Order: sequence, then structure tokens, then C-alpha cells
Amino acid sequence: MSKGEIEQKATLTRQETARWLADLAAAIAAGGPVELSLTGAPVTLHLADELRCELEIEPHGDTMELEIELKWSVPRTGRDDAPSGPIARSART
Repeated sequence: MSKGEIEQKATLTRQETARWLADLAAAIAAGGPVELSLTGAPVTLHLADELRCELEIEPHGDTMELEIELKWSVPRTGRDDAPSGPIARSART
């Protein structure tokens, strides 16, 4: 995992997964920062108004993988190598 990257994994029921995705969709639709957590401390994301979306479905033997990827441009600070804070970790980390 690269510096600044966060990864969370959990096993959820279909209903829990649907609720998690619906909560995420509602937060995105509401605008403003999005607080997100699958396991562990929540992370706050500052999304752009336009998102690039990617859907990938991959069979892996007797399992399937569905990846939903969202990408957006991050405004930069005065330094060329420093984003202006697209991620804010919760104080509970």
C-alpha cells in the first residue's frame, strides 16, 4: 500500500452491503465532504463535482470480484507535490 493509502475489508451480508452502498450514495448526492468507513475509524473525503467512474467485474476461479472505482481531480496547494487535503482522518484513529 502506498503512502497515504487506506484499505478496509469486511465481510457483510447482502443487506448490510446494500445499506453501506446506499449511505455512501446518499452522502455523495448530498454534496460536501463524505465520511466513509467499512471497518475502523471513519475517513472524510472531499469529492470534486465530477467523478470518473469505473466498473470492473473479474472471475477468480470459484469467486467473483466487483470493483467500483471513483476518481476525481484534487486541487493542489502551492507545492507541486502536495494535494490540498482530499482525505481527513477522523480524530478517532
